[in-house]
Amino acid sequence: MPIAATVRQLPRSAILHAADSARLQALVQRHGMRLGAARFVAGETLDECVAVLRRLNEAGLHANTTLLGESTRDEAGAEAVTRAYEEVLDRLVGEGLRANVALKLTHLGLGVDEQLASRNVERLVARAERLGTFVRIDMEHSAVVDVTLDTYRRLREQGHTAVGIVLQSYLRRSEADLEGLLPLRPNVRIVKGAYLEPPEVAFPDKPDVDRVFLRLVERALEGGAHVAVATHDEAIVEHVKRRVAETGVDRDRFEFQMLYGVRSGRQQALAAEGYKVLVATPYGPDWFPYLMRRLAERPANLGFVLRNAVRR
Repeated sequence: MPIAATVRQLPRSAILHAADSARLQALVQRHGMRLGAARFVAGETLDECVAVLRRLNEAGLHANTTLLGESTRDEAGAEAVTRAYEEVLDRLVGEGLRANVALKLTHLGLGVDEQLASRNVERLVARAERLGTFVRIDMEHSAVVDVTLDTYRRLREQGHTAVGIVLQSYLRRSEADLEGLLPLRPNVRIVKGAYLEPPEVAFPDKPDVDRVFLRLVERALEGGAHVAVATHDEAIVEHVKRRVAETGVDRDRFEFQMLYGVRSGRQQALAAEGYKVLVATPYGPDWFPYLMRRLAERPANLGFVLRNAVRR
């Protein structure tokens, strides 16, 4: 059986569990980007990433970037990450790129101290405002949803506007969370969700996740939010296009977001139709967990990586 056909049968949970394997991570990262991770990751350095962002802009696409990594273990590590993001913000604006930043609170020290992460993200959001750009706080696993939402609300209450949030449609709580955010007129990205969660926390079946995704998008638009529709699902893309046309939603109220290396042709086609399309374009040496989540979302992508490994 071909590799791609074989790996399509792998359960999502098996791939996500593999993301926690230190042995597998050491094996994969020993061969670096050559195994095929470069399809989904814009290099290991900021210079490499900037070159990719420029090419995306030249193709008519917007972008965000993320310094890959999670769960910083001490204050010094969180400070180093925060300084790295300050450099990223300065570089994006200095290069004149149509790109902003997405980041994780655990990377900024949430696991060390909630106040530490709060101070670091406020520092970055304030810098983004001074530079005229934007920071989105990514949503992570369900255990940190409350603190992530609280941090976002606190930033907005402090008067910061250059900051956005994310909701995951596979979490059973997300519709209630959206209602709580709507009075802030948030900039919210809707995603399906990529972490391994128990069924009492997250819908296990794709049809349920898809239905909630569409309800979240429609309710967010109805409630005055700016909505980033983050999906590669063609049925959802077409539904959103029809819905905004029927309801007269201005195109500056929403955007499509897709991942670097996934459906690149469709990204450009949507941009050619006049929609804003943002490509999530991460970089950094700690790319293994990110790659595994991308493979879990679509296990056939693992065939691409394995074929590259076999050729070497």
